[in-house]
Amino acid sequence: MPRPSARTRKSTRRPVATVWPFRPTARYGGQVAKALRLETVGGIIMLLAAVAALIWANTPWSDAYYDLQHVEFSPSWLNIGHMDLAHWASGGLLAVFFFLAGLELREELTHGELRNPRDAALPVIAASAGVVLPALIFLLVSAGEAGASRGWAIPTATDIAFALAVLAVTFSACPAPLRAFLLTLAVVDDLIAITIIALFYTDSMKWGWLGLGVVLIAVYGFLQSRGVRSPWVYAPLAVLAWYFVLKSGVHATVAGVALGMLTSPRETPDGRPTNAERADHFLRPFSAGFAVPVFAFLSAGVTLSVSALGDVFTDRIALGVIAGLVIGKFIGVFGGAWLAVRSGLATLGADLHWREIAGVAMLAGVGFTVSLLIGGLAYTDPSQLERVTTAVLIASVLASAAATVVFRRRTRARALLSDRPG
Repeated sequence: MPRPSARTRKSTRRPVATVWPFRPTARYGGQVAKALRLETVGGIIMLLAAVAALIWANTPWSDAYYDLQHVEFSPSWLNIGHMDLAHWASGGLLAVFFFLAGLELREELTHGELRNPRDAALPVIAASAGVVLPALIFLLVSAGEAGASRGWAIPTATDIAFALAVLAVTFSACPAPLRAFLLTLAVVDDLIAITIIALFYTDSMKWGWLGLGVVLIAVYGFLQSRGVRSPWVYAPLAVLAWYFVLKSGVHATVAGVALGMLTSPRETPDGRPTNAERADHFLRPFSAGFAVPVFAFLSAGVTLSVSALGDVFTDRIALGVIAGLVIGKFIGVFGGAWLAVRSGLATLGADLHWREIAGVAMLAGVGFTVSLLIGGLAYTDPSQLERVTTAVLIASVLASAAATVVFRRRTRARALLSDRPG
C-alpha cells in the first residue's frame, strides 16, 4: 500500500491540554486549522480574496486600495531598502507557500510518484512540455512588442491550490491516480518556476549575501539529516537564510523552496511525526488562510472597465499570457503526456482516461499565484502590469471553466458505468 503523503498523514501527537476559559477557543482554532489544510478550502479563500480585491479596485474607493498596496514597511535596522506591502506579500509571505511546495516535492521524491523514474515520467514530461509550449506561444503572440521578452515565463506556472480546489469541487468521482497526477504535475511545475525565477529574474547578484544564505541553508539541511527536531533551532536559521537570500538580489522564495526540500521526512523510531509533517501541520493553515490570500488580495486588484478590458485584448503581451495559459498549457501537458505514453517512456494507469488527462491539462492553465508573482517581477510599469494581471485572471477563469465542463461530463460517465450491472 502506498504511504500517505505528508499533507494527509495524521499526527500521533497528543493534543495540548488547555485550561477551561481557553478550551472553546483552542477547539475552534483547531477546527479552523484542520479546514485550512484542505486544498478546497484554501483555494476558495484565495479566490474570495482575489474577488474582494477586484471589487474594491473597481469602486469609487479604488485609490485607497492602491494606497494600501504601496504602504511602505522598511525598518532601517533591516537594511532592505524600500519594501511596500505588495513586496512583502510576494517576497515574504510567498516564501512560506514555496516552503510547502518544497516539502511536497521532497515528499513526492521520497514516498510519492517521483520515487520511481517510470512512474514519474508521465507527470514530469507533461509538466516540462507544459512549461515550454506556453513560453513559445507567448513569444510567438507577443513578438515585436517592447518588453515582451521579459514576460515569457508568466504563462508557464500552474497554481496548486486553485487547481486542486477546482478539481475537488467539479469532479466528485475523481480517481486517486488523477489527483496524484495533477499534484505531481503542479509540484514539478513549481520547481521549474522557482528555477526560472532564480535564473532569469535576478537583476543583480550580491555574492557575499548569497554565500551567507547558502551556508545557513546548508546548516539547516545538515541538522535535518542529523535528526535535530527543535523548531527553535530551525526557525531562526530559516528566517536568516531568507533574509540573506533577499539581500543577495535573488528572489527570496528560492530560499523557501530550498529549505522545504531539505526538511526531513525521515520516520522516527517512536512513531512521532517527522520534521516535514510537523512543518506542514503548522505552516499550511497559515499559508492557506493568510499568506496566499493576502498575496492574492494585494495582487489581483485591477480595473475591469470596458476600456481597460479593451486594452487587454489589444495588448499582444496580455494576449500572449492568455494564449499561453489557455492554449499552451493544454497542448503542452496533454501532448507531453500522450508522447510519453506513445514513446513507451510512461504508462497510463488503468483507472485513468485520456479525457480526464485532457481536463487536467486544461486545469493546468490556472496560473494565478505564481503567474502573478512572475508578472510582478517581469513588469514594473503599472499599466503593463495591470494588463498582465488581468490577462492571468481571465486565463485562469477560462481554464477553470473548460476543465469544469470536461470533469462534469466525466462524473456523469463514471456514474453511468458504476450503475451498470456486473
